[in-house]
Amino acid sequence: MNPEPQPGKSQKFPTFFKDISKLLRDDRFWKIAGQAIALILVIVVIAILWDNLSANYSQLGIAFGFDFLNSQASFDIGESVIPYSPENSYRQAYFVGLLNSVRVMGLGIIFATVAGLTVGIARLSDNWLLRSLAGLYVEILRNTPLLLQLFFWYFAVFISLPKLEDHQQMRGPIYLTNRGIAVPWPLALPGFEIWLILLTVGVLAAAALWMWRARVMLEEAKPGRQLFWALGAIGLSVILAFIITKNLPFRLDFPRLTPALQLEGGLKLTPEFAALVTGLSLYTGSYIAEIVRAGIQSVSRGQWEAGKSLGLKSGTMMRMVILPQALRVIVPPLTSQYLNLAKNSSLAVAVAYPDVYFVVGSPTLNQTGRAIEAMLIIMVTYLTISLIVSLFMNWYNKTVQIKER
Repeated sequence: MNPEPQPGKSQKFPTFFKDISKLLRDDRFWKIAGQAIALILVIVVIAILWDNLSANYSQLGIAFGFDFLNSQASFDIGESVIPYSPENSYRQAYFVGLLNSVRVMGLGIIFATVAGLTVGIARLSDNWLLRSLAGLYVEILRNTPLLLQLFFWYFAVFISLPKLEDHQQMRGPIYLTNRGIAVPWPLALPGFEIWLILLTVGVLAAAALWMWRARVMLEEAKPGRQLFWALGAIGLSVILAFIITKNLPFRLDFPRLTPALQLEGGLKLTPEFAALVTGLSLYTGSYIAEIVRAGIQSVSRGQWEAGKSLGLKSGTMMRMVILPQALRVIVPPLTSQYLNLAKNSSLAVAVAYPDVYFVVGSPTLNQTGRAIEAMLIIMVTYLTISLIVSLFMNWYNKTVQIKER
């Protein structure tokens, strides 16, 4: 008489293998497993590289770290927004280079946007001469290397300006010399902070009123008078600031030439800075112009005809009807151009402008010998700036997208 099979391991194995087989056929499992395997491989590669780096550093008697940033820099920087001297630390030198880079990127983005928007609209003009000049600008600058353009603006334009010793040739409050450009600049007076706060509030209120009146004009077919409302908000903030401070917020400081042939006062722009901003702005603006042109052409012809049937002028129709619809096509590639401009600013080393790449990658690296740390600092800096630009542009892109009902 055969004994009845007792429940045990022999009966559990078929169920176990069946569950494993079912799991291996599940796509969700492989998606998670694939990501886990990729993460493990990345960790392994980083561990191998870190072990190799530690071994090489130990042979040289160097400890990996960023403590060298607290040491004295002992080198000069030709252009600085914040106070700096060779007695300061490498950390202070890094911040000087960072602010120089951010200044170039910010102004470059503003000027490139203005140039690209202007040329992009001009490319669609009915005027043959204006359309041809805009097309010539785009074709020449887009098909010429950026480095060559920077050399042109630096050596052929700004360095070739009259010498400071030939100041008799100059007239007016603006000085154009091979040592830089000097222009009048506002000099803050007591109460400037109050003016700045109230003007900021006024500008924000003006923008809100402008959008409100535009919506009223489109939805209720009433006169918008956006300019009247916007200027009213700004004017009210100016009057309120003047009542509080009882004086103007600044006075113009004009540049002047001393008997020792030195420029004092005003805002002085070095040839390196001017060449870099001009080259980056015009080069990137040529790409933005084509993006703007493509975005405008993506708007259906019926929108143009509807604007004309409403009696809108060309400028008003472009501002109120065409561009708002074109932005959903313009903004995504525009983000890429902003990121390219930020990264291309590292070419400042070609014209000896002390940006963050130049400061960290040249004198700091040469004096400390910390190549890995220096490259990591540069990489993290540009990565952080690019992510900030991307986050802002992605947020703006969501605001201009057409909302589905």
